[in-house]
Amino acid sequence: MTFDSLPVLSQHPTNRYSYKRLIAQCLVTLIAVLGCLLLSTPSALAELNDDHFDGNIFALYAGNGSLVPPRVTLADSIKAHKPALLVFYIDDSKDCKQFSTVVSQLQAPYGRAASFIPISADTLYDKPSDDPMKPGYYYEGLVPQTVLIDQEGEVRLNETGQVSYEKVDDVFREVFDLLPRSESLDLKRRSVNEINTELSQD
Repeated sequence: MTFDSLPVLSQHPTNRYSYKRLIAQCLVTLIAVLGCLLLSTPSALAELNDDHFDGNIFALYAGNGSLVPPRVTLADSIKAHKPALLVFYIDDSKDCKQFSTVVSQLQAPYGRAASFIPISADTLYDKPSDDPMKPGYYYEGLVPQTVLIDQEGEVRLNETGQVSYEKVDDVFREVFDLLPRSESLDLKRRSVNEINTELSQD
């Protein structure tokens, strides 16, 4: 028997049919396994209105990954006589997720003049700090919590829950001695020598 006389399996009609059938069964099995995997995974991993962990809320929901980690510590901000906005949050809270956009919006006009310090409440120890230079000193155990400390180290705002942009903006305007929002949407300093035209026209 020579090499040329051996039967070639792929040329035999029965073997070709078996080969195609085997490939079809493998493809069906593969599709079924992939379908089961896709059905077992959640439809969306990141949702604004749930209490599930999705990752850094400031990067995901506020589009601002520059907030975390903070660029400066509270102690450094107080020593530099620079106002500081502390925001206590956790990544798996829908209230914190929704509030993250407000914090990001506030950073746009005040980010250079004030220190923005988001602090994950999960990183704080159970025992509150006795040192006003440490964020744990101000934490009240609820998130989100917003604390605005002025240039002199005095607390000017301390609110838990979602706080409106306008409320924090009003306090920032007082801290920086800016015109109230009702008089100016722009951030303009008050003029020390303003003259009241109604009083000067006697």
